Amino acid sequence: MIGPTGSSPAGHSGLVAVVTGASRGLGAGLAGAFADQGMRLGLCARTRPVVPDGAEAVSRSVDVTDASAVDRFGIDVIDEFGRIDLWINNAGVLAPIGPLADADPSAVREHVDINVMGVVHGTASFARHVRTRPGGGVLINISSGAATKPYEGWGPYCGSKAAVEMITEVVAREEQSHGLRCAALSPGAVDTDMQSLIRSTPVEKFPSAGRFHRMHEEDGFNSATWVARFILDELVDWDPDAGSGVAQVRLRVPDDH
Repeated sequence: MIGPTGSSPAGHSGLVAVVTGASRGLGAGLAGAFADQGMRLGLCARTRPVVPDGAEAVSRSVDVTDASAVDRFGIDVIDEFGRIDLWINNAGVLAPIGPLADADPSAVREHVDINVMGVVHGTASFARHVRTRPGGGVLINISSGAATKPYEGWGPYCGSKAAVEMITEVVAREEQSHGLRCAALSPGAVDTDMQSLIRSTPVEKFPSAGRFHRMHEEDGFNSATWVARFILDELVDWDPDAGSGVAQVRLRVPDDH
């Protein structure tokens, strides 16, 4: 679908991918997998991400709640590589966990600022870039099964992911004529620091904790490499001329087991 010179998607070498929240967890894993494909990278997080060995990359410390900082980061990547082909809004938090009635309002606001406004800023910045040049692009906003399944103790998280999915649906319609392919992608369970936080949360704050403990015991997780493969095969290489031409926006990575 995309390529620096309109090339076919047979190979991904040379494509430019931005990953926010790339200092650890899924974001760092995606960065490593994309680097293995020969892709050039724009990586950001509050803590400056480590560049995968051998990769061409722009790495910056960026607060995604700051729209101007996100724009400056995107400009740095474009200045270095000429364009951005794939943008993944991955930065996000889970806390605070517990009944909403007991939550610190400032913690909830910070959560929404990161999980929703961070996605808004990255989405808007990339959409403006795609409008300026030919070749289309792929926007991926990392979502969760919590966008549609209510979990007691996860009020802010469920709400923020539901917002991300609807925002993505709207932008997909708004930017379709500019060649922007949008997806709200639930990666499935990936064993990150977020999963460790879930398992360490008392059941009185998060009644569904047992489900995640069992998943850990059974090693029922997707790897970041598996998620990256899905992104490249199903989204970057998606061909609207091969089917109905209607792209599904809300997607889930199948389980790797």
